[in-house]
Amino acid sequence: MDHNAYRTALTLSSAGTERFFSPAEFTVRRSRVAEAMADRGLDALLVTDPADIHYLTGYKTFEVSVHAALIFRPEHCFLQVPSIETGPAVTTAWVDEIAGYQWEDITSVVAPLVSQLRDYRRVGIDPWGAGLRHGLMNELTAHLGAERFEACGDLLDDVRLIKTRAEIECLRESARITEAGLRAAIATIRPGVDENIIAAAGASAMLAAGSEFMSLQPIVTSGPRIGVIHLNHQQRIIQPGDPVFLEFGAVCQRYTAPMMRTVVAGEPGAFMHRLGDCCRRIHDALLDTMRPGNRFDDAARAAEAALAPVAGEVFFSGVFGYSVGAQFPPSWVEGTGYIARGQQRLFAPGMVFHLPLCLRLPGKWGIGMSNTVMVGEWEVEPLTHNDWELTNCA
Repeated sequence: MDHNAYRTALTLSSAGTERFFSPAEFTVRRSRVAEAMADRGLDALLVTDPADIHYLTGYKTFEVSVHAALIFRPEHCFLQVPSIETGPAVTTAWVDEIAGYQWEDITSVVAPLVSQLRDYRRVGIDPWGAGLRHGLMNELTAHLGAERFEACGDLLDDVRLIKTRAEIECLRESARITEAGLRAAIATIRPGVDENIIAAAGASAMLAAGSEFMSLQPIVTSGPRIGVIHLNHQQRIIQPGDPVFLEFGAVCQRYTAPMMRTVVAGEPGAFMHRLGDCCRRIHDALLDTMRPGNRFDDAARAAEAALAPVAGEVFFSGVFGYSVGAQFPPSWVEGTGYIARGQQRLFAPGMVFHLPLCLRLPGKWGIGMSNTVMVGEWEVEPLTHNDWELTNCA
């Protein structure tokens, strides 16, 4: 059978069998998006980011390198996927219409989208978003006119930044599994063990505890390798006195609550303790200012003041927090909000952030500690529970 017959057979036998969120959950999400669209006078959205499509429909697959598109109207959702992805579409997505295209012929996506969009005068797009291919937009504007399309990447960002109750429950479960992975990894750390063994212990524990495929693999670096941001395990052997940096993020229904820990294979030195204490002070300064009505910039300034005593000695990325939620590889970063200088957005209840506080000494080592936290009505609640100890694992 071809992919159309396959889709039909699955629709009769397996439609919706892999869905998790209820229709009521998607009603809430879509009504929020519909209200934002009405405020801007938009007739439809052309959505190509896998996480945005998932947010609006529940569609998920581990193959997100291929083109997929959702034409979203509050009253009708049209999902376009490759022929090989019709199975996940039928079993996971809450949509009105699913159309497959020949996987090997990307140009075949154009005509169905033109047909679907022809009747809409104002179509919102995210020109900076993942998945919106330059060639596709060239074809769509050639057929429909560039004036039809309006940049509105912030529309879905604003909606997704405030988590629903169901989303928060997924993040809590992710946090639980993440912590299980970190405990298992920490239990293996001692001189003579290599980084891959530590990563394998953490990954195994998270998968056994219920994690889905992860948006980022467990991150493990040790000794001087910690000083280089975004390296990962490379079979380096842990030496006596080495700090070992861990950053894990388990997945529950595509939601990730990451956490960083650093432990020492021996007795932590005085400067290690100093940097660990500094991470804790930055974290506490953030939680004191991440309150409804304050700006992201306010929290970043408070965090900078806590970082100031060591700022000249260590490298820090400059981003004190980023939003997390539903995401797909290659990253668990949601990308809807960043706690950094100059960011004028206001905190609001239901926002969830990972606070990635890693202080690196290039060529030597680094100390990284973090939590994933949720902004509440009056205070900030940690979803992960860092004990802030540089555990002696010798």
